[in-house]
Amino acid sequence: MKFSKKLITWYLQNKRTMPWRETTDPYRIWLSEIILQQTRVAQGLPYYLSFTETFPTVFDLANAEEEKVLKLWQGLGYYSRARNLHFTAKYVANQLNGVFPSNYKDLLKLKGVGDYTASAIASICYNEVVPVVDGNVYRVLSRYFDIDIPINSTQGIKKFKELAVELVDHDEPATYNQAIMEFGALQCKPKSPYCVICPLNDSCEGLKNGKVDSLPIKLKKLKVKKRYFNYLVFSINEQQTIIQQRTGKGIWLNLYEFPLIESDQEIKFKDIESNPILHNLIKDVNYEITLHQEDFVVHKLSHQHLYTRFYIIKVDGKLKAGNGHRIVNSQKIHEYPVPILLGNFIDSFFS
Repeated sequence: MKFSKKLITWYLQNKRTMPWRETTDPYRIWLSEIILQQTRVAQGLPYYLSFTETFPTVFDLANAEEEKVLKLWQGLGYYSRARNLHFTAKYVANQLNGVFPSNYKDLLKLKGVGDYTASAIASICYNEVVPVVDGNVYRVLSRYFDIDIPINSTQGIKKFKELAVELVDHDEPATYNQAIMEFGALQCKPKSPYCVICPLNDSCEGLKNGKVDSLPIKLKKLKVKKRYFNYLVFSINEQQTIIQQRTGKGIWLNLYEFPLIESDQEIKFKDIESNPILHNLIKDVNYEITLHQEDFVVHKLSHQHLYTRFYIIKVDGKLKAGNGHRIVNSQKIHEYPVPILLGNFIDSFFS
């Protein structure tokens, strides 16, 4: 039995029950694929259910305010996915009358849709013979064929795509694509794969050559950058606080945060007190400042680690917001979309 048929047989016997596997609606398949980028199924499933309940159709998503979309996305990270999701929903709803493109080539034109996502939608929804290549597929193919070309190199990306094209099942492309991804997630796992009971163990070159644990090969990641975030958390008459919306091309675009003093190294308490950002907000009003927690809260992103501290500024009196700052009711702070780093703090401090 050839490679693809073995995977399909295994899949039909072992696949997990998922709501997006009960439909071929391109809106829901697209939604699931965007959510599951960089996200484990266990984490992404509740978000998928929330989005499909809140936005049952692409028109509902298109008509939503961006803040609502970002708030629902809160905790998933990689927030550009949410912004692209909203942009594409509006494009499909308004320019394509709610009808998604029906082939791989046209799906690729949608913002936020790359090779993998376009292949998944095209094969699952329209039975187009195009292979998916994601982390699970890289792992299965590199081990089965004992390929030691780095999967994140230009040569590796080309090689694995060509191999995937050769292997995709022309009779059942949708089932095959889901099978190889599920096989990588459940059977050919990153660590401690179940090689003894693997249906491919009699022909797996990586197993034969004792290289399963060392494959796939990846080029070393870029050096991780350290950033120091010092947040000013205002408590104005114990009723209000101050927030601002992030702008620019950096992380967390359009999400909200407290006034921020950023530095490239740890700064001392006295440097916070003398910082112009604080004084421009305080003016001549009396205040009391304390450090919420001595230890840094370390938030790890793909290429940067954020070392974060929260400074509590208690104010009795009136403050005026400006320069992008917004004074809001402390009880309504939970309504704003924020990074999970701040969401966790807000849940504990403003409970």
